[in-house]
Amino acid sequence: MEGLFCCSMAACSLGNRLVACLLNVSEARSKDLVETVAKAALFNTEGVRREGTTVLNIFNDHDYNRSVITIVASIDSITVAQGLTERVQGTSAFLFGWADSPLQRGLAQRRKEMGWFKKKPDMQTVWPDIGPQPQGRFGLTGVGASPYVINCNVTIDTQDLALGRSIATAMRESTTGGLPGVQVLALPHDGAVEIACNVESVKGRYPSNMTAGEPWPSFSIQGQPYCHAPASLITARVAELAGRQGIGTKNTALVGFTPHECRGLAELALSQGIAEFWKEQHRIRM
Repeated sequence: MEGLFCCSMAACSLGNRLVACLLNVSEARSKDLVETVAKAALFNTEGVRREGTTVLNIFNDHDYNRSVITIVASIDSITVAQGLTERVQGTSAFLFGWADSPLQRGLAQRRKEMGWFKKKPDMQTVWPDIGPQPQGRFGLTGVGASPYVINCNVTIDTQDLALGRSIATAMRESTTGGLPGVQVLALPHDGAVEIACNVESVKGRYPSNMTAGEPWPSFSIQGQPYCHAPASLITARVAELAGRQGIGTKNTALVGFTPHECRGLAELALSQGIAEFWKEQHRIRM
């Protein structure tokens, strides 16, 4: 099951509500193909530009053969899911977060319910929210809306995946003493192990029991405060856990932007009518 479409809502000074969509696609080695997918967000089938939409960034991971495309627009996630299943015959989708009304189940919960992590999921037992019964050819797409999500990946200097998984378990929000809003996997990557973290924004101010170090980045949506664990804290926690086993860290990579960076660049791109903003940067943003 491939293709994760995460939508994050934020108010902006352009007078509307922006959605930052991190589109994960299972291709990184064909530059033309990935850019064709990105341009599909910007232009309709007749080649007419969609106003109020920009692609801020394209991140390619050649090891995993995947790309993350950062799209910003003023759109509705359910409309996106319906349009996807109508235009791409055979495609089906499940909803999460604000799009999953009234339950508003989180992405991790919905993934488990859909059998996302099974090596050989039984498509006949999966019931999508929109579209036909999933098929192996098309997979299943998750479409949802939530406060901003960032990806923070810390690489540890070992090939011991079991050790990486123990660190991932200790980091998870669901573990006592874990980091709020943090979902973690340990993955082999480039001869080492990557502690890959989805960092979800959580309601309220940063936790009172974690005031040491850098303040948690914060923002508000319709007057409701949100914050998320900073990359420096995630890196320090991984280093601490790995260090207990005599293992060091190699690097930390942020895929995409922080909420404030995304909002600022989106306002710049949209106010100047720049659709293919990733080309204006002349570089790929990790």
